[in-house]
Amino acid sequence: MSAPTTARATTPAEDRSQVLGEFRDIRSRGRWRFRLALLGPAFVVAVAYVDPGNVATNVEAGARTGYMLVWVVVLANVMALLVQYLSAKLGLATGRNLPEQCRELAPRWLSRLLWAQAELVAMATDLAEFAGAAVGLSLLFGMPIPLAAVVTAVVSFAVLACQQRGCRAFELAIMALLLLVLAGFAYDLLTVGRQSPADAMAGLVPHLSGGTTALLAAAIIGATVMPHAVYLHSALTQHRVRTDRPGDRRLLLRYLRIDCTLGFTLAGAVNLGMLCLSAALFRHTESGDLDAITAAHDDLGRTVGGGAAMAFAVALLASGISSASVGTYAGQVVMRGFLRRRIPLFARRTLTMAPALLCAGLPVTATLVLSQVVLAFGIPFALAPLVVITRRRDLMGPLANRPATTAAGALVCALVICLNAYLVVTMVQGG
Repeated sequence: MSAPTTARATTPAEDRSQVLGEFRDIRSRGRWRFRLALLGPAFVVAVAYVDPGNVATNVEAGARTGYMLVWVVVLANVMALLVQYLSAKLGLATGRNLPEQCRELAPRWLSRLLWAQAELVAMATDLAEFAGAAVGLSLLFGMPIPLAAVVTAVVSFAVLACQQRGCRAFELAIMALLLLVLAGFAYDLLTVGRQSPADAMAGLVPHLSGGTTALLAAAIIGATVMPHAVYLHSALTQHRVRTDRPGDRRLLLRYLRIDCTLGFTLAGAVNLGMLCLSAALFRHTESGDLDAITAAHDDLGRTVGGGAAMAFAVALLASGISSASVGTYAGQVVMRGFLRRRIPLFARRTLTMAPALLCAGLPVTATLVLSQVVLAFGIPFALAPLVVITRRRDLMGPLANRPATTAAGALVCALVICLNAYLVVTMVQGG
């Protein structure tokens, strides 16, 4: 009878050989397959930038203020590109995600505080995703909102099942939904016409005219520079392609920049298209107390045709389903990173979607906009640690931020804090 075998611990040299073997295997697939294999994480994260919260804030901004807040949409997407690049670089350079780094470097009380606020932000995110997808189902099939929210939960479970088949299957499913969102809003924008290029260019001049525009500006930024997306991107890159050779890492960093540029430029174009579509639809209409999302859908059907209205509803539904799945994945990263605890993805989805299902009967657009304002107040809690950590050469090595990059990240954080403070002061004075 042979003695039982035991697993032999690998040596550092063997570990390094395995890591280099993984990288060589990817490079051996050919130039284009190698390039495509390195793309994907930014497109997954970009789904969070075109979720129902973005739809609500951009459509509401276009309905209430026309093209006035075009500059906020552009600024928010430029900020998001920098922030997500820093997050992705953190995962590549350290092999750890942002919540894990915060747990290791911050005092225990601060780490728990960051986790608690991240969970509150996740609930606000789930609220937007489920409400938006439920409205999409309701507009398509006349389904009651509470029932539509339950159907959304079931479909999001199906998308999450793709993750169990590997990260690439999950990425491809999310990328397909992202392209569906893009196609829907692009079709509507092209068929509506009635654009005013001069007014859109004038909207690039920074201007806020009071409480309503400040609220919408905060909501647009909260819907774009989303805290859970910052946490998630570092997790998507931390183990995706491993190598410890400086030349290989520089190559991966170059493709990481390409991935971020493509993914977030696409998301930014969709966001800008949403606002311009709404501004054109409501150009000669008094917005009053209308619900901007349902009013936009009805106006599309009345003035353009049923196809445009259906494209709007399908895009809204796709954005909700895809972002709901990505949000659950991000929540798992947050809990595992800050607390070193892990629960099954499906159990977490059941827990986090409960508040969203309870709020399913509330006014849709107003609820979505307010949820995005909550996200705006959570941004500094993710962004400040990110900027501090990515500037440290002892952690990041040669991929540490240059002084100009650190200054740009600090400026983004300061701008968000100032806008949040301005919103609070405006609301207090207005109240």
